[in-house]
Amino acid sequence: MSNLPLSGKLALVTGASRGIGAATAQALAKAGAHVILTARTPGALEEVEERIHAAGGSATIAPLDLIDGDSIGRLAQAIGGRWSALDILVLNAATLGSLAAVQAIDAKEFARLLTLNIAAPQAMIAAFDTMLRASGDARVIALTSSVGSAPRAYWGAYGASKAALETLIGAYGEEVRNISAIRTHIVDPGATRTAMRARAFPGEDPATLKAPDVVADAIVNLVTSDTPTGHRMRVEG
Repeated sequence: MSNLPLSGKLALVTGASRGIGAATAQALAKAGAHVILTARTPGALEEVEERIHAAGGSATIAPLDLIDGDSIGRLAQAIGGRWSALDILVLNAATLGSLAAVQAIDAKEFARLLTLNIAAPQAMIAAFDTMLRASGDARVIALTSSVGSAPRAYWGAYGASKAALETLIGAYGEEVRNISAIRTHIVDPGATRTAMRARAFPGEDPATLKAPDVVADAIVNLVTSDTPTGHRMRVEG
């Protein structure tokens, strides 16, 4: 494992129980990182952890609901008690919500969507900022969507959350650019074979879409290259 590009690195992936999050966790572990897997469903996390261990990698599961802000603080305290630095933070967890005209957006659902898609990433950064600053080459990766920069009818709620996330991550990158080794990156996975995609486009043939592994490999290539902070990448395929 010592010859692998991410050997000795610590990574944390949110939404790691399935789809792009699970694939990214497995790819980071394959590259040598110890990966902390977070999501709401312990059973699914255990399955991802088992696949990582079976492939010779190293991982720890940390089930939590990102809607519960207190749980993020407890997670950071637990991780900080075991490791001194966090090298890679992948902010992948998100919810699609209902596709609806702006005037028809349900207020309660919108509040929950904004909590998970934008407030939780901010809370993660706040909780892990000290550990990220302690790394000699930290990367914060946020997953976005094209609707965050190109508005689409009926996608206002989800698109607004992704636009806000991109602004938040970019601002953090600028704030720490000259005082730490933290670099921030935005990744737009494009059309990918995930459960969220199937919900949004129920008539689409999933066989025509790229697998989550393609996005995961692109993320590993990003964090192992000398990519400048603020870089925005769209994954084709």
